[in-house]
Amino acid sequence: MAAGSDFAPTSMVLESGGCNKDNGTSVEDEGADNLKQMSNGKPPRHLSVMRHCASSAKLLGADVELDSGPTNLKSSETKSTFLPIFRSGSCAEKGPKQYMEDEHICVDNLVEHLGETAELPSPGAFYGVFDGHGGTDAATFIRENILKFIVNDSHFPASVSKALKSAFVRADYAFADSSSLDISSGTTALTALMFGRTMLIANAGDCRAVLGRRGRAIELSKDHKPNCTSERLRIERLGGVIYDGYLNGQLSVARALGDWHMKGPRGSPCPLSAEPELQETHLSEEDEFLIMGCDGLWDVMSSQCAVTMTRKGLMLHNDPERCSRELVREALKRNTCDNLTVIVVCFSPDPPPRMEIPQFRVRRSISAEGLNFLKGVLDGN
Repeated sequence: MAAGSDFAPTSMVLESGGCNKDNGTSVEDEGADNLKQMSNGKPPRHLSVMRHCASSAKLLGADVELDSGPTNLKSSETKSTFLPIFRSGSCAEKGPKQYMEDEHICVDNLVEHLGETAELPSPGAFYGVFDGHGGTDAATFIRENILKFIVNDSHFPASVSKALKSAFVRADYAFADSSSLDISSGTTALTALMFGRTMLIANAGDCRAVLGRRGRAIELSKDHKPNCTSERLRIERLGGVIYDGYLNGQLSVARALGDWHMKGPRGSPCPLSAEPELQETHLSEEDEFLIMGCDGLWDVMSSQCAVTMTRKGLMLHNDPERCSRELVREALKRNTCDNLTVIVVCFSPDPPPRMEIPQFRVRRSISAEGLNFLKGVLDGN
């Protein structure tokens, strides 16, 4: 190397290949496994037919994506003129289970959905995933009524966060009053309410919301499993017990609506809570899309892997419905044991941009002493 040599490439585009599973196997490895199965006379693993897919928009894009580690987000107000434009796609599939107990809702335009008379602070959207258990009654009831309870709450729209917490509890009580429904059925509930740049995630259960921020996975909800430290302490403080990861030996989640055979009188403290945890986020140009999914997805896929797959898909075809379908198919390839429901919400009509990392000019030099030493070595050879 000559003294004083300069290296100054202007930029470098990062591009990721397959998405690693939690167990370290890539999507390409699965394809190789299928070929190996065929060569051994065994049929490859097939995907079941999609139960439902829906999209609000389809545009064109290009292909590049960046992969980095997941983080947790604390909401912070940033000065920006960015105003998101919401478009979504969804896919639901019963998977290996005999019955489909999931429900979901996608509303890209609340004004059109609720009417001009609705008191909305600004143009907004609403999305929800409801993972039912013990039947479909609870999940169906909450999907059909939760938005009404939110916008009709006395705290709305002055305090949307209070309205969300109140709406979950009131919807749970209303379900208990439904004599024609099986109130022993239950459901988790994950909702996303957007007004302008403000996004409020409300979660009760083990569905998960993950924000895609320039290729990074930002988890906006916490899985309410009974063994989670904060949930375990709350459960034990209220007289509940956990057997082998199950609340009172019956339920694999610590928060849910319905399940009234496990709850006491209304208003009394209960180990199984219907109150959601909230996460408020102020969206910026860096925030590209939101993934909402039931635990059938997250049981076999990390948050970062889902974001990586989705960003790459959006750059290829810019279709959120197709992205949701691809996530469902990948979870089926990974042998998920549950129903699958996925919603992908984009915040712009455009595909995610290329990720370019600038390279700084690096000047490397060698001292005269080092140069003479190197010359001596070369002359000796």
